[in-house]
Order: sequence, then C-alpha cells, then structure tokens
Amino acid sequence: MTDDIVAEVLAAEDRRYEALLGPDLPALERLFHDRLSYAHSSGVRDTKDEYLAKIANGYYDYQRLDHPVDRVDVVGGTVVVSGRMTADLLVEGTPKSLDVLALAVWTRDSGEWQLLAYASTPVPRA
Repeated sequence: MTDDIVAEVLAAEDRRYEALLGPDLPALERLFHDRLSYAHSSGVRDTKDEYLAKIANGYYDYQRLDHPVDRVDVVGGTVVVSGRMTADLLVEGTPKSLDVLALAVWTRDSGEWQLLAYASTPVPRA
C-alpha cells in the first residue's frame, strides 16, 4: 500500500514539473490544493490563485527543471517529498538559475493527490 502511495505522489510530482514547463495551467489547477501555501526561495509566499496568476501572466517562465528526490515520507493521509530542485527560468523577464532544497507536502482530496504546501531554500554555498 505505501509503495503504491509513494508511486502515485511521485507521478504527481512529475506531472507538476511538466505542467510548470508548459505551462499547463489546467493541470496545475488540478494539482494544486485550494489551500496551497507556496514559499519561494526568495522568501515570497503565494496562495494557489497568486501563484497560478504569476505563471499565467509570465512572471515566472520556467525553461528547465530538475527535481531529484531524496526522501518520501507517508504519514497518515499526507505525503512529504524532500529533495533538490534546480531550474533555469525567467522572473519578470530576467534570467535566473535556482539550486534549492525543496519540501513538498501532498494530501489526497476528492480522490486525487494535490500539493498542499511547498517550501524551498537555497543550497548553501561551500
């Protein structure tokens, strides 16, 4: 059972990253929980509607995303995915590269896995 849940959530993570590259707003709308709290590595925190609007209007334009997963924890009806995310994107038209530690919290709502919370922090420079 737990292996099935992990596989389902990792597939949802893959769909989320693919949808960010599109961007595929209808897919993101389905994947994001209505109570989403999305904390960017810049310290800005967005709701679902705020983040979707920024993607729709091109504020965030993702060019490349990679998201290796280090750990997946299933706790009751919640799944926590920890890993790293590297990305090349445009932020308000300005090129930016990210290398962050990422934490994604998924919950099952109406039979579908949805992203409830996301937080990232820059990887410390050595």
